Amino acid sequence: MILLIIIAIILIIVLQMYNKLVNLRNKVKQSESGIDVYLNQRFDLIPNLVECVKAYSKHEQSIFTEIAALRTGYMNKSKDIKSAEKLNNKMNQLVAVAENYPDLKASEQYLNLQKNLTKIESQIQAARRIYNSDVTAYNIKLETVPSNIVANLFGFKPAQLFEIEEYKKENVNIKLED
Repeated sequence: MILLIIIAIILIIVLQMYNKLVNLRNKVKQSESGIDVYLNQRFDLIPNLVECVKAYSKHEQSIFTEIAALRTGYMNKSKDIKSAEKLNNKMNQLVAVAENYPDLKASEQYLNLQKNLTKIESQIQAARRIYNSDVTAYNIKLETVPSNIVANLFGFKPAQLFEIEEYKKENVNIKLED
């Protein structure tokens, strides 16, 4: 009888830990989808921003082509953090190119697009912070005793933080060809 009670208590504890791990893993997925929502909003602005800048600059065709390819790749299949960061880097280059054209910077359409892009970027940053917080809580639970035993038993895997690569922390340098 006592053995059955001990087994029942252990089973209840294991089930509670399992449910907690599932809950945390689902929060990570939910946070990741939150980032996707804002990335999709940003990607919806990209064609308008590119067309606006294109009208003023014929020298930057390679940036436009790369942005279009990255956007298409992200929207069609990859939807991962690295693809989003590659596109983000190119968008920063596009904004830097626009800085070289005073008429463009004064255009109402460009200013409106830039304002919307800045707003979405702020939302993406907030979503990244939430995601990283959720990932950290989940990963800590995976690594601490006794939940790590349950995690290993049921095959829970750590999630990756949304980190900016070192080269992206540096200033972007754009060289315009004459």
